[in-house]
Amino acid sequence: MKKLFAFLAGIFFVTTVSSQEISDALRYSLDHVNGTARFSSMSGAFTALGGDLSAIGVNPASSAVFSSSYASVTLGNMDRNNETSFFNGRTSTSESRFDLQQGGGVLVFNNVSDSPWKKISVGFNYDQTGNYNDYWYASGNNTRSIDRFFLQNANGLRLDEISAFEDESLSEAYFEIGDAYGYRNQQAFLGYESYIIDPVLDTDDNTSYISSISPGIFEQDYFYSSQGYSGKFAVNFATQYQDVLYLGLNLNGHIINYENSTFLNEYNDNVGSFINEIEFENRLFTTGQGFSFQLGGIVKVTEQLRAGLSYTSPTWYTIQDETLQYLRTYSYDNDSAPWITINPQVSNLYPEYKLKTPANFTAGLAYVFGDSGLLSFDYGRKDYSKIEFRPDNDPYFQDQNAIISDRYKAASTYKFGGEYRIKGWSFRGGYRFEEGISTDNSFGDLNGYSLGLGYSFGNFKLDGAFLQSKRSVANQLYSIGLTDSALVDIKNTLLNFTIGFSI
Repeated sequence: MKKLFAFLAGIFFVTTVSSQEISDALRYSLDHVNGTARFSSMSGAFTALGGDLSAIGVNPASSAVFSSSYASVTLGNMDRNNETSFFNGRTSTSESRFDLQQGGGVLVFNNVSDSPWKKISVGFNYDQTGNYNDYWYASGNNTRSIDRFFLQNANGLRLDEISAFEDESLSEAYFEIGDAYGYRNQQAFLGYESYIIDPVLDTDDNTSYISSISPGIFEQDYFYSSQGYSGKFAVNFATQYQDVLYLGLNLNGHIINYENSTFLNEYNDNVGSFINEIEFENRLFTTGQGFSFQLGGIVKVTEQLRAGLSYTSPTWYTIQDETLQYLRTYSYDNDSAPWITINPQVSNLYPEYKLKTPANFTAGLAYVFGDSGLLSFDYGRKDYSKIEFRPDNDPYFQDQNAIISDRYKAASTYKFGGEYRIKGWSFRGGYRFEEGISTDNSFGDLNGYSLGLGYSFGNFKLDGAFLQSKRSVANQLYSIGLTDSALVDIKNTLLNFTIGFSI
């Protein structure tokens, strides 16, 4: 295995960014209703309420609503069920993960003087912002082959820049071509050395290629699996002015730990095809860190009616990607060596890049019925067309940002929550609706509901929540060439439990 890591460090940045795609940028820009069981069971409608540690992540003024210092820990299990449609095929898959959803605390310092500033609070909270454990499988008959992916990468490139020298192994050639020319040439190399594509002229300066696969029907099975998470660490400062106004600030650190694998198996028995079966695997490993800040306020309009407003800045991420590839082909006509395997075992470690997610504005109203319960409503607005790769003067990033601006749009989110209390028990419920964020309807609306139950032992509380949401997403198989999409109907179910106590 030759120079397994960091072999692309010396090439121009524009040739190394092809692992960054629009789907990656969107993944880290979405919001999720994870957190404490009370927060989740009311669908996150807490902008005007506060008094919950996960509510700090929506409105930083929330911590000043606590009457005393408080801490909580939340564990949860996420089940994801996918129904996938791809041409004439329909498949079902499921994935589950149990992990930490939230953990943190807030210290409340009451002012014993006659100052109108009644208290200050200092808090720290971790919320899981994304659970990336997922698996879906698409199967169907297509009239387009993966050969288009390799052809589109190869056409325009010289043959001597995508092929192995006589004294080179395929692994060495894959490394050297990536080191000298970058991602696109590597993909063309895979297609050429596996006999999927052929040069029009067998000369070094040839730049035109044709497929060795004849038109017809292609049986395709595509597997997508991923794992990992993203999380937010909030350092919170808040204060209360008299009995009417709460103000707060969050300084947030973000982390990303993500990996996925895609595997395509394609088969054809079309007359004249030299290649009859293809196995193509791609693996991506991503780590990242980011920063954002939040400002917010809550006003008691009357003793019962409250209004809240918060601003969440863009998150500025620094991200690094690493990829691995594997390709295998089979030919009925090649009796001496029917299988051609290219397994370089070379890891492409790409230079760090920047990603800016969109800002978010949230407004809320809540009505509190004394000690017996409450109703709450949140409205949020986020413009996903503002997602941006950086530096924005890089030609590749300019193209990606233009596609993002054209494909995505601003979308609204509506959240409703309610709570009814009787003695030590609390009964909760909620509903949320998120508009689809794509201009072509490939990323559809989300509908979700939630239920919850809690019991207070005084200074000690136990809460549980059940959430379920549904959304349809058209997942494009490859960014170029084989750009057909598999439609995935996603149903997420979250069951979480919180232990909270006054400190």
